[in-house]
Amino acid sequence: MKKTALLLLSILSLSSCKKENKNPKNTDEKTETASSIQEVATFKAQQVTGVTVTQEGRIIVNFPRWREGVIASVTEVVDGKSIAYPNTKWNDWKIGQEMHDSVFVAVQSVVAFENDLYVLDTRNPLFKGVIGAPKLFVFDLKTNVLKRTYTFPKESFHKDSYINDLRVDKENGSIYLTDSGHAGLIILNIETGKAKRVLDNHFSTKAEVDHLTINGKEWKNTIHSDGIALNPANKKLYFHALTGYTLYAIDVQTLLKGTEAEIEKAVEKVAKTSAPDGMIFDANGNLYYADLEQNAIMKMDAAGTITTLVKGDKVRWADTFSIYNNALYYTNSRINEITGPIENMTFSLNTVKL
Repeated sequence: MKKTALLLLSILSLSSCKKENKNPKNTDEKTETASSIQEVATFKAQQVTGVTVTQEGRIIVNFPRWREGVIASVTEVVDGKSIAYPNTKWNDWKIGQEMHDSVFVAVQSVVAFENDLYVLDTRNPLFKGVIGAPKLFVFDLKTNVLKRTYTFPKESFHKDSYINDLRVDKENGSIYLTDSGHAGLIILNIETGKAKRVLDNHFSTKAEVDHLTINGKEWKNTIHSDGIALNPANKKLYFHALTGYTLYAIDVQTLLKGTEAEIEKAVEKVAKTSAPDGMIFDANGNLYYADLEQNAIMKMDAAGTITTLVKGDKVRWADTFSIYNNALYYTNSRINEITGPIENMTFSLNTVKL
């Protein structure tokens, strides 16, 4: 869901050992008030989850097909308005219609990297199971034309998979993805399109609890590996289950070249955290993630110090993050608040200065 947010440690401590940081310093001394949050756009009866901001400042969001009535799976926000991306034809699929490779079915994540936009289509509408091989569409942001389509091979996903989020590692020619429906990670080779599944049903990718408690009410669900973030400082991949309280990491070289046994052995338990959804690193190695149960967004710096960036009623299930021009953009997907139709609900895209 896009379900997604999390933590990190000092570069020295992470690279020298695999021990959990059991007592990260946690202080709220610099907590911003809700008044520091600026609203960018709102979406009536359309539940937004993903957001990404391009190098040029273009804002792209997505709306998962968790129910009928999705107007467009992917849109660009222009002057507060939501415009179908790349056009309406890509977004006109309806439940029950035939699928093909030029239509969005059930988009869970959008990620802009350099001049490309990656659109992750789970092909699992309504959470009823994968109805076709998941797809990763790559669009050229200069022309808004489809550049490449990756189709996940059958050995990389399960019938109950819900491939959730991704990070692009250009240096190593790979894309890393989480599967929140069936616990595990997927590694996609950018050049060949081949994909392999690792840490399948491993403790590090599995949910730890079957519910969260938000505003005094239990939200019952079991969501596995969800948030994912690539640390530019120490070249490690970080991942986290949504219904869980542990942040894990692994060196990307082991992830790419190791056997399954070596990969499992190399998993590092980084720290105990709040339960998040998505998460993101900035260029300085600071990790941002949500505390879903406290209506907050957290920051973990390179020394392992955790602070609350912002907290309050303008943080309502902070789902996905993107950073542009020293500002953090995030979506409020309000997942825990939904108990029926959403026609009278409004979802938002907000930003706060870092």
